[in-house]
Amino acid sequence: MDKAAIIYCPTHRPFTSPLKRWRKIAAVLDKYNVEYDMVQSEERQSVERLVMMMLNNGYKTIVIAGGDSALNDAVNCLMRVEKNVRDSVVLGVIPNGIMNDFALFWGYSYDDLETSIKSIAQRRIRRIDVGCVRYTDKNAESKQQYFLNCVNIGLLARIQKLRQDTRRVLWSRTISFAISLILMLLHKTDYKVSYVVDRQKEEHRVMNVCISKAHGYGMTPNATPYSGLLDMTVVRSSVWTQFFEAIELYLRGKLLNHKRVRPYRATEISVTPISKIPVCVDGHPLASVVGSFTVSVDKEEIQFVV
Repeated sequence: MDKAAIIYCPTHRPFTSPLKRWRKIAAVLDKYNVEYDMVQSEERQSVERLVMMMLNNGYKTIVIAGGDSALNDAVNCLMRVEKNVRDSVVLGVIPNGIMNDFALFWGYSYDDLETSIKSIAQRRIRRIDVGCVRYTDKNAESKQQYFLNCVNIGLLARIQKLRQDTRRVLWSRTISFAISLILMLLHKTDYKVSYVVDRQKEEHRVMNVCISKAHGYGMTPNATPYSGLLDMTVVRSSVWTQFFEAIELYLRGKLLNHKRVRPYRATEISVTPISKIPVCVDGHPLASVVGSFTVSVDKEEIQFVV
């Protein structure tokens, strides 16, 4: 295999320094004789810049040592270059983020470096789909944001935004997540939305809508990144007793069995918020969405190490 470009995105976890974490990753890379050049990303805005730098320097294998958000930045960079360039590049991941849901779909985990790095060494490749959110921003400009994992609309998007805000002042992921849940209870937890799924229109008060190409943090357990379809799970508003019942089913991986949950599968989905609602794409808040937006699939656009 050609020399890989590894973009290392440090994550500050309790009792684990970024330097020690990289040394563990490097040791496994050496074990499997993976030749690589590493650059470190210091902030979110630098991931796309570093991916473009690696493309311009002729690297054909780009590995993100990071989480869902960093992987999302890499995919958005690849989707904005010429198709012939994109088709010549293979994307890989070493789980190293706060959330590694897309990596988990392929059996990779933060604590098991061997599996993901062995796959990189063996260079097993599969073409996968990319989801796309098309929307209008506050300046009335048409925008698009690509994703591998999911779009969350409502409660989970609110929790992810609160978690990011609390992490700025709290070192602990666990503490910040717990505080986010408490703060979430003080915010609105249901929203009125209209959505069109393959020309079928519905309107409901919802707690969360997840549109996904993978696990969707457990919201879309049957979605796959190579089906050419989107899975959508709508959690409709309910009384608190039903809310806690839904949480229990969610933790058991049986959320779709809840009577207030509706699953859909489609090639294109249009969402119109009737009340103000938070939107999050692979962990990145979309703060500038105005009005309706459409989610669709670009089939087999990325070569991915599996």
